[in-house]
Amino acid sequence: MQTHPTETRGALALMACNSGKGFANRIIKALNEIAREENENMTYRLKDTEEIVFPNGEVKVVINEYIRGDDLYIIQCIDDPLSNRTVNDNLMALITAIHAAYQSDPDHITAVIPQYPYSRQERRKTREAISAKLVANMLETAGAQRVLTLDIHSEAIQGFFNFTKMEDMHASGELIRYITEELKLDTENLVVTGPDVGSADRARHYSKVLGTDLAIVDKARDYSKISKVESMRLVGEVKDKNVLIVDDMIATGGTLLQAAALLKEKGARDIYVAVSLPFFNGNAVERIERAYRDGLIKLVIGTDAVFWGEAFVQNTPWYHEVSIAPLFAHVIYNINKKRSVSSLLK
Repeated sequence: MQTHPTETRGALALMACNSGKGFANRIIKALNEIAREENENMTYRLKDTEEIVFPNGEVKVVINEYIRGDDLYIIQCIDDPLSNRTVNDNLMALITAIHAAYQSDPDHITAVIPQYPYSRQERRKTREAISAKLVANMLETAGAQRVLTLDIHSEAIQGFFNFTKMEDMHASGELIRYITEELKLDTENLVVTGPDVGSADRARHYSKVLGTDLAIVDKARDYSKISKVESMRLVGEVKDKNVLIVDDMIATGGTLLQAAALLKEKGARDIYVAVSLPFFNGNAVERIERAYRDGLIKLVIGTDAVFWGEAFVQNTPWYHEVSIAPLFAHVIYNINKKRSVSSLLK
């Protein structure tokens, strides 16, 4: 019988800001399933909290329960399509929640943010802030001792923290399982690629696990304009092959659709897309809908780290959703029990 180290962390406790409550409830459901499998006489639930928004837009989070000595996980989705709260609104709600917790003396504080805000502003291209570092400083100053996030856009961000630990989780395992077990894609006739060179490592990982050929799309970007790509070229062969495009996120969808057009031009058959964070900013949904009708895109597979709601999933034939909440639940549970999480982070 396998034994585990003696638990030395506080009791596992979870709370959520308003935009994180949907994701938090899915994590709670998965945690309770884990507890049953472990034969624990324990039912997890969210701590009672209140998020107050003042007339001038200021926000604060109030914790209505005792949390002293707990191993506390604060869950927030920064980009919430089902709410009128902005990224900045949700970031400030998270910061106030962390500091409210800090004032209440839990044993550990972990910020659970499947979407790391400002992750595309991790280096200077001109006279501008390194905003991803500012976010790291805010989380650390507020009192977060650990941050759990999903497929961070730039791994360099992990070095922006001085004392806080960052765990960068990956959706690839869940997405690959869905592709092979649910979609049952024929990997013999499949090529994996990414929409740009920056996604080459991710595409290489999918290709290796799925046992497929690999192609690379190389793009030149005009940084003087938002989401503007100047040109693209393909390295690899896709003629008469189905193609799986993998990336960490879809924002406006411009780069993705240009890559899909290039692949079709080079003879690709059906094009599938797998992404961790389906933000669909601006008119991305309409653009992808048009691409689907025109036969450019066959299917987009995203995770519920950006939750669009059951109605959207049911009424959008080109979009399938995979839940990443069970993965977060397993990582949270293992951290609390002081078990290894390295295999879960791959």
